[in-house]
Amino acid sequence: MSQFIGNTTLAWARSWHHISARDDVLGRTAARAALLLMGKHKPIWDPSVDCGDYVVVTDARGVVLTGRKAEQKEYYSHSMYPGGFKAVPFRRMLQRKPDEIIRKAVSGMLPKNKLRKRRLERLRIFPDAEHPHAANFIQRHTIADARPQSVVQRLLELKAQAPTAERIAAQ
Repeated sequence: MSQFIGNTTLAWARSWHHISARDDVLGRTAARAALLLMGKHKPIWDPSVDCGDYVVVTDARGVVLTGRKAEQKEYYSHSMYPGGFKAVPFRRMLQRKPDEIIRKAVSGMLPKNKLRKRRLERLRIFPDAEHPHAANFIQRHTIADARPQSVVQRLLELKAQAPTAERIAAQ
């Protein structure tokens, strides 16, 4: 039997990813976390196999919503007793349980099957920047890395790099 460790073996290994939610939109952060938990970024991805990685989300208190959703969004629960319906506004939920906001958003973006609970167990959410998993990370993700650069910014950069008459004369 060969002792060679190939690319497939390395792809099956679970790695740790860090996502900072500070000043990031909730949906974008949750979508990135769900993709990593499912393992869709790996070459061996299969919908029926749990091959995802660990995801640590920090700064959960700093997550933002777009538009007027911060005033309008509510989280619902029911105790299954008569009159047991509760609606908690986003602002109060952000103060009391900021990790639940991200957990519910990621849970809604995962497939509704038997693997969902196991995938959510690999999601670690911390309200602030401190966490005990700093030694495990191999990759840190920011939403700015995944977001395409705006056209205006790219045009300004190209204009700054373009040769001008002064630069040509200086050469």
